[in-house]
Amino acid sequence: MPLYEYECRQCGHRFEILVLGKIRPVCPHCQSEDLEKAFSTFATSSAGSSVGGNSCSMRTPSGGCSAGGGG
Repeated sequence: MPLYEYECRQCGHRFEILVLGKIRPVCPHCQSEDLEKAFSTFATSSAGSSVGGNSCSMRTPSGGCSAGGGG
């Protein structure tokens, strides 16, 4: 799935969003379309652990956790 990370040039908000087709993403914080594609970092973890002790299986557009739980 095409999951991209962006940073808003208007307000500085950084977020991930699923981009399908020719849909132009907008900042969920200020609704600006002036976005810069950010360099995504990837996490490596062993089974049952995660960075910071929290696990999340699905991220919302605002970067929060919508489902999942501990590993």
